[in-house]
Amino acid sequence: MPLHKTILFNPNTEILLWKITESLAELSAEVTLNPKNQVRFNGMKSELHQRAFLSVRKLLQLKGYTDFDLDYDQFGKPNLKDGKHISISHSHEYATLIISDEIAGIDIELQREKIIKIADKFVEPEWKFLDKENQEYIRKLTVIWGVKESIFKIRNEAGISFKEHINVFPFHIEDQSGTAILHFQNTSFHFKYHFIEIDNFTLVYAFQQKLQK
Repeated sequence: MPLHKTILFNPNTEILLWKITESLAELSAEVTLNPKNQVRFNGMKSELHQRAFLSVRKLLQLKGYTDFDLDYDQFGKPNLKDGKHISISHSHEYATLIISDEIAGIDIELQREKIIKIADKFVEPEWKFLDKENQEYIRKLTVIWGVKESIFKIRNEAGISFKEHINVFPFHIEDQSGTAILHFQNTSFHFKYHFIEIDNFTLVYAFQQKLQK
C-alpha cells in the first residue's frame, strides 16, 4: 500500500509517509497540478523526482487538499492556503510531509556510508559526542543532517550554515528525539525534533520553540 505510515503527533499535527510504487503514468492520471507546479514538474529531468513530486500531491489528497491549495514562496518554501504549516521531503522511494498548526520542518534521508565523506561540511559542535568507531555513527550523522535540514526548511533564510549556525545537542538513537539551536544574526532559535528509522531511512521532523533575543 503506497501510504506507508501515518503519525498523529498531536491533534493538530500529522506526518504522512508514502512509499512510491506507482508508475509515473499512474500518478499523473490521479493528480492535477496547478499551472505553476505543472511548469515545475515539466522541468524535472528525473522521473524519480517527478514521481516523488506527484506522490506528495497524493498525500495532500488524503488530507482533503489538492495541488491548488499549495503554493511556494520566492524561496521555495511550501505554503497551504488555509494557513496551516506544511513541510515536504522525499528520498528515493519515499515521499513525506508534515501538516501542523505549529511551525514545522521535515526531512527523510537514506542511511548510507556516503554521509561520512561529507560530515565535515555540516558537523562542528556535534563532534564532541560523535564516535567514528561506534556502529551508530552513520545513523547519528543521518539524524544530524535531517535535523539541520528540517531547521533550515523552517527558517528558510539565506546565509544559514548547517556547520556554523546549527547545533544539535547530544542524543541517543533510542530516545528518538532531541533538541537543537540555531544562532543566526544575533538571534537564537530553539527547536525540538523527533525521528524514526524505517527501512534504512531516517525520518526527522522538527518544531520551532521560543524565540530569544
